[in-house]
Amino acid sequence: MSALYTTKVTAVGGRSGTVRSEDGILDLSLAMPKELGGKGGATNPEQLFAAGYAACFENAVIHVTRGKAVKVRDDDIEVIADVGLQPAAGGGFALTVALDVTIAGVNQAHAEEIVQAAHAVCPYSNAVRGNVDVVLNVSTR
Repeated sequence: MSALYTTKVTAVGGRSGTVRSEDGILDLSLAMPKELGGKGGATNPEQLFAAGYAACFENAVIHVTRGKAVKVRDDDIEVIADVGLQPAAGGGFALTVALDVTIAGVNQAHAEEIVQAAHAVCPYSNAVRGNVDVVLNVSTR
């Protein structure tokens, strides 16, 4: 099966380096967070992952409601991705993820159904499934 979309990003210098996409749209300096003993002042891989996961999950919510009686529009949803870094049991490091999903215009039960369906189709959720426990917090407004 062929990919629907591909992109390439080059990282140089690790957590204190730079990242740049092949088209130049993404071109960022990186810095080790102060909380990890770095200087801070620039983005880091966990922030980039959180941004990507939040945006992708939000679109998955919109996607799963297409063709349904109640559709979720762009302005009806907010996703906050809380990504953490912790020591792994066998050495190395592991990610932690919590997604706080707020959907307007639906009741709590329907919001929870939508979020579970989105979690089943979101590429980020599928990529981490079985490796990272993702906590889903769902609310309505």
